[in-house]
Amino acid sequence: QVQLVESGGGLVQAGGSLRLSCAASGIIFSRYDMGWYVQAPGKQREPVASITADGATNYADSVKGRFTISRDNAKNTVFLQMNSLTPEDTGGYLCNARHLWGVYDYWGQGTQVTVSS
Repeated sequence: QVQLVESGGGLVQAGGSLRLSCAASGIIFSRYDMGWYVQAPGKQREPVASITADGATNYADSVKGRFTISRDNAKNTVFLQMNSLTPEDTGGYLCNARHLWGVYDYWGQGTQVTVSS
């Protein structure tokens, strides 16, 4: 059974930092591209950052220079370091795992990030 379990969310003041983690099980982690998405109330789910199986990264323009995505294949975990947070970063952050052949696609339940002004 595939599971993606996010953690690390919380309430933080503007300018603060959080580090999100997504622990994967039930998949061959090294064969999956991993991504973080955010869903704010009343808005569509949007991509935040991604990292391929080979380690190439990509970021939404709104988080470039502030967020860093990384992965530890030995621990089957992907991280999102979030710095200089603003209230606009508030939302549910979801982890996504997509097989590098595009055959399988999995989502976690999400972890809430709330940034107060």
